[in-house]
Amino acid sequence: MELPSLNTPAALIDVERMNRNIDRMQRRMNALGVSFRPHVKTTKCAQIVRAQIDAGARGITVSTLKEAEQFFASGIRDIVYAVGMAPARLPQALALRQQGCALKIVADSIACAQAIVSFGREHHATFEVWIEIDVDGHRSGIAPDDDLLLEVAHTLSDGGMVVGGVIAHAGSSYDYDTHDALVRIAEQERSGCVRAAQRLRAAGLPCEVVSIGSTPTALAAEHLEGVTEVRAGVYVMFDLVMHGVGVNQMPEIALSVLTTVIGHQREKGWAIVDAGWMAMSRDRGTQRQKHDFGYGAVCRENGEVLDGYLMSGANQEHGIISRSGSPDHEIETRFPLGTRLRILPNHACATGAQHPAYQAIMPDGTIETWPRFYGW
Repeated sequence: MELPSLNTPAALIDVERMNRNIDRMQRRMNALGVSFRPHVKTTKCAQIVRAQIDAGARGITVSTLKEAEQFFASGIRDIVYAVGMAPARLPQALALRQQGCALKIVADSIACAQAIVSFGREHHATFEVWIEIDVDGHRSGIAPDDDLLLEVAHTLSDGGMVVGGVIAHAGSSYDYDTHDALVRIAEQERSGCVRAAQRLRAAGLPCEVVSIGSTPTALAAEHLEGVTEVRAGVYVMFDLVMHGVGVNQMPEIALSVLTTVIGHQREKGWAIVDAGWMAMSRDRGTQRQKHDFGYGAVCRENGEVLDGYLMSGANQEHGIISRSGSPDHEIETRFPLGTRLRILPNHACATGAQHPAYQAIMPDGTIETWPRFYGW
């Protein structure tokens, strides 16, 4: 296939940009002396993850056990399920381990640790468990100096489970937009997780892995002393939120949505396209940043960014293209009926999830269809 033959809306990947993004992150991790474990929830696509592994990634991170099952079936064995383990999901996790998957699971409470121990004993099974560390108050985890850390570790270890390490995610890094702030958050993430590992070891408990990561902190960290691996996901595509954070330029965004102009509202300065929130997602992450791109930034079909134009509104199957500031009353002439445009997404993970497959534009201009995985 070639671009003019595609139906719209369609999720496009610029493979040349994607490969540059993969190479940039892997080279940085190599220079910092740590292993890299990409978070594959961004793309959930076997072809993309294979490119990350071929570039040097060691293992993957998933956000659902369905992802773990599908990637294990595609030949990837070393997998971290980086979500707190609900007791009802333990049979699914055990089935993966019994098939030979080196699945690691996560706990951050006594109740979770007790559930894992109880299930493991009942089924004569041993799980490798990583303890989640809260380094910034963003979401979940145990503070590095909380006594709960040792209680959870002892519960797991005394119960016959393997305490494999500690894991942290500085999600608050998305709230900043200067290099100095990102360097500070990256060091806070590193030092907090390393501190937790040191406390476990000082108590005579094992802690082989110290795993941290987010795209902003991975790209801002000045050193990673004491860290064994980094996880990041959205870097492979980048997006407008990451652009607002300051870690990528617009021409580095590898994901876009191809759409067609299907109507106009001349007096309002609107062009109507066939990509609504069902194609873009409802994510408005840039709304909290200095530059609000609405539902996405507008590009020509060839990917050239059209400064000042954005998807300002979205219904289920309709998107509204307009100019920021004053209305463009020549928009009907500028974007005639049938014009094809590309929209850069606010959040690559959310936009990708709206589509069953990517249309991957290869360096020679040909297009391959790359399916996505779905489910929990």
